Amino acid sequence: MKQIEQIYVNDFGMAFFWKEQQTVISEKVQLVFKETGFYFTLDELHRFMVLIEDSCRRNHACESCAMKHQCHKFLLKTPVSQIDLAVSHKELSGIKDLVEGTLFKIGLYEYLFGLGRN
Repeated sequence: MKQIEQIYVNDFGMAFFWKEQQTVISEKVQLVFKETGFYFTLDELHRFMVLIEDSCRRNHACESCAMKHQCHKFLLKTPVSQIDLAVSHKELSGIKDLVEGTLFKIGLYEYLFGLGRN
């Protein structure tokens, strides 16, 4: 059975590397949120972050609305061209935090145990 190496978790989901025989498989990151799982390379994860930021910019009309982020859903593009996700503003914020936190932790780990190591 495969095990996991947790990278980041929030109230909306989690990100982790799979482990096989105690070896971390770090070429891809498993993101799990909203009953959905994506298995992204780091490049795809960075592209997903760009798509999330684009979606945040395009869907900011809720700021002056009385329903304030609770009424409608919109499509969030993913690095998989055939898949878009219908998300609310609150869900988009959770996904954004999950991806940002994951990229931060991976970058920190790479710095501490790679480039920044003496």
